[in-house]
Amino acid sequence: MKTKPVIISLAVLCLSAPVLADDDCDDPVADWQPREHLRQKLEAEGWTVYRIKVDDGCYEVKGLAPEGRRVEASFAPASLELMELELEREDDDDDDDDNRHDQGDRRARDKARADRPVPRNGIVKGRPTVTVE
Repeated sequence: MKTKPVIISLAVLCLSAPVLADDDCDDPVADWQPREHLRQKLEAEGWTVYRIKVDDGCYEVKGLAPEGRRVEASFAPASLELMELELEREDDDDDDDDNRHDQGDRRARDKARADRPVPRNGIVKGRPTVTVE
């Protein structure tokens, strides 16, 4: 009796496969325009292009969009049409959003600790400093 839900799940998965298709570009290589054409087009629109590479059959561009935001964008290589645009976060680390406001507090605490004089009793918390004479 437990095989029926499994069979139904597999049937639904197989039927939804076209919906879950990836967003790779499938332009024939013979129709591709040179990367330099894409660079010229984007720079004319106000972009600052750092890198253009091929990823999953698309041109992937990293750079600054005209409004000054760091972006990663995918373009169809034949038509140079924008396929996907992703804004990059400023901090680019894996901190979750809940801890983002704590970073400023932590930096202020670290700076305050660095400004404190080191105790001369031999007990030092944190990283000790070494002086070579």
